[in-house]
Amino acid sequence: MLRRPLRKCGAVAALSVALLLSSCTSGGTAVKGKAGSGGVGDPLFPALGNGGYDVRHYGLDLRYDVAERHLDGTATITAKADEDLRSFQLDLQGMTVTGVRVDDRAAEFSRKGHKLVVRPSAGIGKGKEFRTTVEYRGAPEEMEDEGGGYEGWVKTADGAFVVGEPAGTMTWFPGNNHPGDKAAYDFRITVPEHYTAVANGELKSKRTTGGRTTYEWHNAEPMASYLATATIGRFDVQESRTPQGLPLYVAVDPKEAKASKEPLSRLPEILAWSTKLFGPYPFSSAGAIVDHTPERIDWGALETQTKPVYAGAPDTSTVVHETAHQWFGDSVTPKTWQDTWLNEGFATYAEWLWEEHEGGRTPQEQFDALYHSDEDDARWDFPPGKVPTAADVTEPPVYERGAMVLQQLRNAVGDKTFFSILKEWPAKYRHANADSADFVAFCQQRTDEDLTDLFDDWLYGEGAPDWEYEAA
Repeated sequence: MLRRPLRKCGAVAALSVALLLSSCTSGGTAVKGKAGSGGVGDPLFPALGNGGYDVRHYGLDLRYDVAERHLDGTATITAKADEDLRSFQLDLQGMTVTGVRVDDRAAEFSRKGHKLVVRPSAGIGKGKEFRTTVEYRGAPEEMEDEGGGYEGWVKTADGAFVVGEPAGTMTWFPGNNHPGDKAAYDFRITVPEHYTAVANGELKSKRTTGGRTTYEWHNAEPMASYLATATIGRFDVQESRTPQGLPLYVAVDPKEAKASKEPLSRLPEILAWSTKLFGPYPFSSAGAIVDHTPERIDWGALETQTKPVYAGAPDTSTVVHETAHQWFGDSVTPKTWQDTWLNEGFATYAEWLWEEHEGGRTPQEQFDALYHSDEDDARWDFPPGKVPTAADVTEPPVYERGAMVLQQLRNAVGDKTFFSILKEWPAKYRHANADSADFVAFCQQRTDEDLTDLFDDWLYGEGAPDWEYEAA
């Protein structure tokens, strides 16, 4: 994600305190097993996500009336039980649930806060794969945070700008809304004719009948829920391939077309450059969505998987940042929101490398400028490895000091080892989850240098470290 300007994203400051729920039960025949927990113990967002199961696939059938701002949805969720379950929970904020089935049998359900509690007619055994179908409808809610920012299903003049970091995805479909549970996705989105619906992955079909067009998108690789999108609007669409044969799908609001043309024209070049640095591109397609958003949207972009979503025309540096996220954040996804520097530090460092590639400052020069700057010391407010609150996940220490950690690592281990790490890290954790401890151990295994002080000071230490590594 790239904020403009960087600001507090307290999207769920209230959620993290007020909506930490225990399991609910409803009346009916007793069913053996446990009640799946509401929350997975995330240190910053304890109410997000749910325990007791692992989602394998989401099938989302969405029908959106742009004029009425009304969504009818059917979510089919295929999951595997991690334990014997008598009930389980899904994250869904707002919307009216009209029916729930588990393995084609009607299930009881109840609502409490943003938790949809499902009680199947029969218990679900540990290790069993089961399918839950949720029918729902209503006007999806925009989620406003304490800083005045918006996420979720954000209304635009001609449709919806759909972004979910960190919690907004639950405004438009039910699921296990935590980055630790990744799954494949299929989208079937029906909108009025002459509107375009863009989701993750590859467009498999487009059919117009009776004044409405249905788009079917397939995202085969595992994806965290916050990276899903179903952005709707009137877009100019270009489909092409990179010189290496990777399919590209670029959708741009006509109001943003002129300013977007040059930065987006460099996307194939940026992808090729990134692949040389970070290893093979981790997905089956790439692209971009550039929307014309309301003035209240005060951030720049989100790295929605395969197609970053831009809240207006991006500059080239922002395209580099969001492209780097396809490796760092989308393919290798943090285990918890505490580890988001693994997304933003790497993407910011990619910007530094690109600036040098374009003949500008070196990463060391950018590091030095930040380290010695007297104008703004917000990057020292907290260590990137210990984000203190939910409101801080998009603050400067996560981005700037996160990138500074990487430059100090480069100085400690030397260029050869460092650039090997840039490729081997996303290869080892391809389509998986990792945390800061994993990264520290990964780096230490690749050098004889003792990295303990480096990470203690730069990743976990309070305030500005009073020493610097000399370049190896």
